[in-house]
Amino acid sequence: MKVAIEGCCHGELDQIYATLKQLEESTQSKVDLLLICGDFQAVRNEQDLESMAVPVKYRQMQTFHKYYSGEAVAPVLTIFIGGNHEAASHLWELPYGGWVAPNIYYVGYASVLTYGGLRFGGLSGIFKRQDYMKGHFERPPFCKDTVRSFYHVREVDVFRLKQLQQPIDMFMSHDWPNGIAHHGNLQWLLKTKPFFREDIDAGQLGSAPAMELLQIMRPLYWFSAHLHVKFSAVVRHDMATGEETQSGVTKFLSLDKCLPRRHFLQVIDFPEAQGEKKLCYDAEWLCVLRKTASLDQCSPGYQHMPAKDLEVFYCCLGLS
Repeated sequence: MKVAIEGCCHGELDQIYATLKQLEESTQSKVDLLLICGDFQAVRNEQDLESMAVPVKYRQMQTFHKYYSGEAVAPVLTIFIGGNHEAASHLWELPYGGWVAPNIYYVGYASVLTYGGLRFGGLSGIFKRQDYMKGHFERPPFCKDTVRSFYHVREVDVFRLKQLQQPIDMFMSHDWPNGIAHHGNLQWLLKTKPFFREDIDAGQLGSAPAMELLQIMRPLYWFSAHLHVKFSAVVRHDMATGEETQSGVTKFLSLDKCLPRRHFLQVIDFPEAQGEKKLCYDAEWLCVLRKTASLDQCSPGYQHMPAKDLEVFYCCLGLS
């Protein structure tokens, strides 16, 4: 099965699908699934446009509204996470994810899904420490503050993802896992994006919770966007199995935004994936959501997670 990965969408669905078609024609192959790593901008109308955290002069309807109205149909199953420039009034309606248009599915704040024998998940938004421990309190009508905090990652969603024990093939986050730059060609990255140096030296480039998830879940692939540069890295894991220690790796890939002469799209082949090509909820994830429903909070107050020992809490949930 072939999976296409897109960096930041910025509402350029027509261009992305056209590029995908050209790629399929040139390689004589068919892409089965498209994953978009945020800044999707599912703008249905002018009201949605007003709820997007983008300077007024840069606000544009772009092309999603055609897929929402039925004027156009996505040619490939498209799954996306939220970034930090989204139509808040639209995605607010789907906290656990859902269809935003035929053949286009939003992951929600966080989720795990299966398709074609592959198991993959995603975490929407970017990390901002001041909002991390709050609940999802934002509601329409959004003000200038909540239209931005709506896109900030919350600890409750990260905590839920940490409960997963079954292997996962692919995971998406909008911002990079913190420290990932040190697992790739750092010199090239600093040469290409010299203004990253200060944040890298301070250990502040990327999301600390995302790196925690990467080290706990250890997916085969981790995809990100946000920083508008193509960058790859390999994170090595030591995994204890009985008395032996085995090594595993997570391959990281970040892609650019959809613009001419930018590296914004890449296809990865999973020849071993032979399952039914039907999008399904992941059973383990649904169990985690059900067992942690009491953690949902709709206030801006700080919220503390039940336990730091994940294995103990996992057993208390009855998920072991």
